[in-house]
Amino acid sequence: MEVLTALIADSASDYQGKLCVLGSFDTICARKYPAMHPHCSIALRLLFRTGDEGKHALRILLIDQDGKQVLQDGGPKIEFNMAEPPATVFFWSQNFIFNFAGLSLPSPGQYSFDVLYDGKIVSRIPLQVVELQQPTPQG
Repeated sequence: MEVLTALIADSASDYQGKLCVLGSFDTICARKYPAMHPHCSIALRLLFRTGDEGKHALRILLIDQDGKQVLQDGGPKIEFNMAEPPATVFFWSQNFIFNFAGLSLPSPGQYSFDVLYDGKIVSRIPLQVVELQQPTPQG
């Protein structure tokens, strides 16, 4: 298995095997904390080859700069069975989309969405959370 695409976006979808991504980003700005980000998606496109058949698990963990998990439930997980590819192809790819609603970010800092495939980190998507200063009155 090879990670072809791993990113954070405003939204993502799979349309007939095509990964459709809207608004990829790596920075969230907020004035107060904990900050609440209303919605985002983790979009993945994975490439499989002969030998990758069988049961597998994907999991997304949100990790803070101290290496601690941020999501109380441990993050979303999907288990899937990769079938044997047709004899006519050399490889095949699959899109995976994880949606997050009401993502709570406890403080400014560096975070990452870690992508685990069968329990091993295969990609780390960086996210920085930046504190905006309160505007000062003009006068």
